[in-house]
Amino acid sequence: MEAKQRIDYLRTAIKYHSKRYYENDAPEISDFEYDRMFEELKSLEAAHPEYYDPTSPIHRVGGKALDKFEKVKHEVRMGSLTDVFDFDALVDFIRQVKAETGDNTEFSVEPKIDGLSVSLKYEKGILSVGATRGNGDVGENVTQNVKTIRTIPLELTSPIDITVRGEVFMPHASFEKLNRQKEEDGEALWANPRNAAAGSLRCLDSKETAKRGLDIFVFNYQSGSFDDSSVTTHKETIDKIEELGFKPIPMLCISSNEDDIVNAVKSLGDKRASLPYDIDGAVIKVNSLEKRKELGEGTSTPKWAVAYKYPPEQKKTKLLDIVVQVGRTGVLTPNAVLEPVKLAGTTVSRATLHNIDIIRDRDIRIGDNVIVQKAGDIIPEVVSSVKEDRCGSEEPYEMPERCPSCGGELTYDDAKNFVDDGEDFTLGALRCTNPACPAQLARNIEHFASKKAMNIEGVGGKLVKALLDNHLIHDPSDLYYLTKEEIASLDRMGEKSAENFISSVEASKKSGLGRLIFALGIRHIGEVASAELASKFGSVEAIYDATVEEITETQDFGLVMAESVVDFFKKESTKYIISKLQSAGVVTSEEIKELSNEFEGLTFVLTGTLENMTRDEAAEMIKARGGKVSSSVSKKTDYVLAGEAAGSKLTKAQSLGVKIIDKEAFLEMCK
Repeated sequence: MEAKQRIDYLRTAIKYHSKRYYENDAPEISDFEYDRMFEELKSLEAAHPEYYDPTSPIHRVGGKALDKFEKVKHEVRMGSLTDVFDFDALVDFIRQVKAETGDNTEFSVEPKIDGLSVSLKYEKGILSVGATRGNGDVGENVTQNVKTIRTIPLELTSPIDITVRGEVFMPHASFEKLNRQKEEDGEALWANPRNAAAGSLRCLDSKETAKRGLDIFVFNYQSGSFDDSSVTTHKETIDKIEELGFKPIPMLCISSNEDDIVNAVKSLGDKRASLPYDIDGAVIKVNSLEKRKELGEGTSTPKWAVAYKYPPEQKKTKLLDIVVQVGRTGVLTPNAVLEPVKLAGTTVSRATLHNIDIIRDRDIRIGDNVIVQKAGDIIPEVVSSVKEDRCGSEEPYEMPERCPSCGGELTYDDAKNFVDDGEDFTLGALRCTNPACPAQLARNIEHFASKKAMNIEGVGGKLVKALLDNHLIHDPSDLYYLTKEEIASLDRMGEKSAENFISSVEASKKSGLGRLIFALGIRHIGEVASAELASKFGSVEAIYDATVEEITETQDFGLVMAESVVDFFKKESTKYIISKLQSAGVVTSEEIKELSNEFEGLTFVLTGTLENMTRDEAAEMIKARGGKVSSSVSKKTDYVLAGEAAGSKLTKAQSLGVKIIDKEAFLEMCK
């Protein structure tokens, strides 16, 4: 068989078997056979570039790495949806729509996939552009990356021009595989499948995206022609989308009956835990395309659809033990050891109990059955004990009398004594007073290297423990004196990992004074306060010489914070560590910038992912112009700067009438 015939055969066969495996879950050949066919096709296409075809399966393995993503202006705005949180609000929406469009108006119900929204544009049936939602008007060109998702057709079954919208997500199986690998490599784990999907889709190297096992559901027709004037409803567009080769969103219900719609939403919620992917709600849409036009669009959301948001998923499991974690500042935090339970897409075996006050208030005992949930669908926490399940063997918990890491003395911060049921209790943060406590040292080093501090990649708990156990480091500054050979000699750290570590350490030297101050872990001094100190003083030497009174002149600094800074920089150990950092080439000064005041008196809240800009960078720009950055939306908020995948903060801003701006509007304000 000549090369062209063999290439055509392999392309057809691989597309067929790929669909059987990835979409139908019914493979007909082994992975080995599939891989062998794929490698043969790659070799043949490399040898015969004259037979290039953009729809060939080999383009799913990723192309040349990019330096950055180009911007794409959406032909149809990719808006967000209004959220409702109870069935009364959902029924109100249905009735309001019917009041305008008639009692026979039908609604569709479909799952709200917890992922990353993209648009897919096809020209003459060939995928031409894949783009992220961005701010709704302008997104990022991630065409190379979406091509690696095997459920996205590179070529449609009909040569038409069309743009559709879908949700890229990471199935639970892919997420667990990815985190297992990260754990083995000593890297920080992804918090949840949604974050992992977003990070994977925005990799500059599409070969890396290809390894992540992403998937997609297409849920909307945006623009173009189906070459069929009979398509008049959302359900019919979804059917047509499936005929073209897309993986369509599951349709759970088409009905005009309120009870049918509510029951479909409830039924989906009941199945949520058993789905192989995460959902965070149900989407209810008007089915008629003509009636959608009649209803129109609101300021930022359509009037013909809402998203019903489910409350956090809760599960019952057994509390096996309570163990105490010693933080980098010496604070002891109790954590629950649980019988593993599947919760919001991941297996949970640990959960925070926050402090002894909460344990007492919720009457949580070792051996209890407890209710757990994920706060914000991310952080596992124990909500309550199930007292009616008790058999009498459950044990009340008390905090230790000595530090579990070093055996040192413990003290309460801001202690308050009271009597309850005849017993004396002391409340407040329980803290180890030993500065040489091994647990504090390990967590200090992890904090120093963390993303918001010096941003040294790969420095997780396992690597820090290995470095300390092998006596390779004794304080954070020692990270800058490690050699590639020393890193490579550690368990699970080969030559490539060592090279990456050394490169990341080298790059971190120019992180800036604000990040360095934050990395040092000064008590009461967070990320924002560290940046303010850097802006005011410009160097560690200037901070050494500053008095408490001078530091209190820093924006948002009080007496306690100022005293903490002065006490920290008076320590000989601090001067020793900074001296070593300076000798290693770490930048410990920066130019003091003259601050403008156009944002004076204004409060901003940041939410979502900003295109080509971190929220930290945006926050620094706001503060440099005299503005303040808050973590929560209130009536006192002046602006919400919203990026891609903005969540509950955006919803609250809309309900309060707070002005919402995107990155482009923000940059215009900064001129």
